[in-house]
Amino acid sequence: MRVMSFNANGIRAAQRKGFFEWMATQDPDVVCIQELKAQQHQLEGIEAFWPAGYHCFYEEATNRKGYSGVAIYTKREPDEIIRGMGHDEFDGEGRYIEARFKLPGGDLSIASLYAPSGSSGDHRQDSKERYLVHFPALLTARAAAPGDYLVCGDWNIAHKEIDLKNWKNNKKNSGFLPHEREWMDRLFGEMGLVDVFRGINPDEDQFTWWSNRGRAWDNNVGWRIDYHVATPGLAAKATAEHVYREERLSDHAPLTIDYDVEF
Repeated sequence: MRVMSFNANGIRAAQRKGFFEWMATQDPDVVCIQELKAQQHQLEGIEAFWPAGYHCFYEEATNRKGYSGVAIYTKREPDEIIRGMGHDEFDGEGRYIEARFKLPGGDLSIASLYAPSGSSGDHRQDSKERYLVHFPALLTARAAAPGDYLVCGDWNIAHKEIDLKNWKNNKKNSGFLPHEREWMDRLFGEMGLVDVFRGINPDEDQFTWWSNRGRAWDNNVGWRIDYHVATPGLAAKATAEHVYREERLSDHAPLTIDYDVEF
C-alpha cells in the first residue's frame, strides 16, 4: 500500500506546476492532500482534480473561501467517510477528513490533516492552542479503536532539533515552541502513536517544507512538519519512504511511504 501526503499550498497552483502528472507516475493507493485553497465547486468538471481510478473526497473550508481544506483520493472505495474533528472552529476551516476501510487484514482508517499554523500572528497561535487541546481526545479514541489508524498531513510542528535546519533561531517561533514539541512528545509517548518516517529514516537534513524567502529551497534550509503518524502495528509495516524534491510542486514536498499491507 503506497500512501502519499502533500500540502499543495493551493491545489490549482499545484496542478499548474505538474503535481497530478507526477502523482500518476508514482501510482499511490491513497493520496492525502492539504491546503486546497479552493471550494469543491471550483474543481468540478476539471479532469485533473478527479483522477481516473480514484474515489475523491474533498472537505472544504466553509467559513473562509480560498483557505485551508483537505482531501483524500483512494483507489479502494471507503466503507465510510468521516468529515471533521468534532470542533466547529476547525471543521469550518476544513482541517480533517478520514476514510475507513474493512480490509482482509483488519480495519484501517486513513486521515488527511491540516493542523493550524500560528506563524501569521497571535490570533492564529491562539487558534492553534485550542487545536492542541482538542485534537488529542480524537487521536486517543481512534488509536484505541480496533484496527490500524494513520494520519497524514501538515502538523505544523517540527518535533526535534534534527527536524529543522536553524533550530537555535526558532526556539521562540510557532512550530518549534517548547510546549508544541512537548505535545509531540506526548503524541509519540503516552498516546502510543508512531512517527513512521523517523522509524525508517533517522538522517539529518530531512525536510518537507521550505520558506519562499531567500534561497531556503536551494540550500535545503527547511523544516520537517509533514508526517505519517500511525498506530504501532501499521508503523511496523512501513518499508520505504520518499520525499520528492526533484521539482518544486509547492512550498512543501510530497511525502510517500510504502506499507506491507494488502489494500
